[in-house]
Formats: sequence, C-alpha cells, structure tokens
Amino acid sequence: MQSLRVLCLGEILWDCLANQVAESTAQVHSWTRYPGGAPANVASALVKLGTSAGFIGCVGTDELGQKLVDVLQMLGVNTIGIQHHPTAPTRQVEVLRLPGGERQFAGFHGRATTEFADTQLQADLLPVELFEAAEFLILGTLELSYPDTRAAIERALDLAEQYYLKILVDVNWRPMFWTEPSLAKPWIHQLISQIDFLKLTVEEAEWLFGTADPSAIAEQTGNLEGVLVTDGAKGCTYFLGEYQGAVPAFPVEVEDTTGAGDSFVAGFIHQLCRQGIRALNDPNSARTIVTYANAVAALTTTRAGAISAQPTAAEVEAFLYLHRGRS
Repeated sequence: MQSLRVLCLGEILWDCLANQVAESTAQVHSWTRYPGGAPANVASALVKLGTSAGFIGCVGTDELGQKLVDVLQMLGVNTIGIQHHPTAPTRQVEVLRLPGGERQFAGFHGRATTEFADTQLQADLLPVELFEAAEFLILGTLELSYPDTRAAIERALDLAEQYYLKILVDVNWRPMFWTEPSLAKPWIHQLISQIDFLKLTVEEAEWLFGTADPSAIAEQTGNLEGVLVTDGAKGCTYFLGEYQGAVPAFPVEVEDTTGAGDSFVAGFIHQLCRQGIRALNDPNSARTIVTYANAVAALTTTRAGAISAQPTAAEVEAFLYLHRGRS
C-alpha cells in the first residue's frame, strides 16, 4: 500500500454556496456547488501541502457522490475507505454568504439531516490496513449524531489505539446536523476524553468548557497534548506541550471563510508530520507550527469554496516569506 500518514474520517458533501450576499435563503437567487465536508477538506488540504492522506466516509451511488470521489482521487487522496450507500443521497448543504465574508449553514434543500449517505458509514467496513499505515487520525463531531457513524467513530478510535495513531478532533459544532442537540455536549466530551489534540473555536470552547483559555481546557480534560482555539480574524491561542501562546491572524482580503478551520487543521498536522511531535516541546517551534497553520487558513479565505480554495505548499511558503517578521 502507498505511503499514508494521515487518515480523516467523517462527512463529505457539497457546499452549495450562495452566489449573492444574503442573510436568508429567500434572498438567494442562485447557488454554486463546491466539494466540502470538514474531514474531506482536511485530507485534500494535506495532500496539496505534500502530506499523504486518506479519507473514510460514505457517499450515495448518485452522480454527486461519484463526483466527490473523483475530486479526491484527482488530488491524490487515498479513497479506499469510501463507502457507497445504494439509496441514500449524497449530502448538499446550503451555505449563505454574509456581509464581510462570513458564512452560515442554512439547510439541506428541504431534506432532513438523517436522510443522507454520510450518516450511514458502516463500522465493520472500515479498512484496517489504513489504520496500520497511518500516524494521525482526524475526526469531527457532526457524525456523532447518527447511530451508524457514531459506531464507526468508536471503531476508528479502537483501531487508532491498537495501531498507535495520534488523534485530533475539530469540534466543528453545527446544531443543524444534530437530531437531538442536547446529546451533543456529553457525546463530544466523551470523544475528547479519548484523543490527543483538540481544535475548537472560541465559541465552541466557551460552550463546552466555559472558557476559551487553552491551558485551562487542557487542565480540565487532563489527557490532551495540545489545544488550539481559533478566533477568526483575531488569530489563534494555543497550549502545546507545556507552552501557551497566541498568534495573530494574517491580514487578507476575505472572499469566503468556508473551510478555513479545516485548512488550519491541515497546516498544523502537516507541520507535525514534517517536524515531529517533539517539536512542540520547543516554544519557538510550536509558535512556528501554529503560524504556518494560520497562513494556510488565511490563504483559503481569499478564494471561494473549501477544497478549491486551498493553497499549495509553495503558495504558503511564498505568503510566509512576504509576511516574515510580523508574528
């Protein structure tokens, strides 16, 4: 099997991005589809940066599902772990573009969240050989809402422990994906208790832990090697190894923020693959790693879409060169 360093498990879907700036779907006259889904975004961004990655998820047997698989394969993402559901459709998500470039998830074109293929990932079909080959496992939390994919996540956690993978979770809280939002917090906390690195936004941190202080979050959990708290245009705070710090965001002209957090995760993991986790024991190296992740996220916001907007390693290096000395 080809080299595989990072495994991403979860949803893959189409972000239907509004072509007009609007605050409700009623104000939108047309939409443009972009491939997305947080774990799929991370896998794609990693490959663009030069780190081998695979994706595990479920799509429909429809044309939209095959197009998503084609996108990943053209980029060089390992797709052995993608399952195809015979009846459930591939998910489409309506994404509003708000003034200022922020985005807001608005619906599923009239369908219930449980109707889509990504909710049907089967635990017993996860390819064990992918876990044998990988070093990192990336998970989100949206798929905890559905019984089948929740079981698949539990199976993936067991395999990650068996084969000594480091695990990062990006909370990516989206209430509209949850059939029972009241269950989200305890299930997410249970997942966090089994991982190594946690990435979350300021709002998610306050919701889950009552604080956005990454060192306080690490102390509350007791098991995390690193906590990254992102805050959009304000940058990122972190607690990595024994060191806490903050890195400002890069000033860019924002077109679309879809997938910026996923690109941040990819930038962080890419640097861990290059430098090794031991680099986090050095405060200067830790800061450099987070700065790189910020740069990948910033560049992603300058173009529309998630996967289509992701930068190459050369683009990131050129961007960092232009902004050298500011962080």
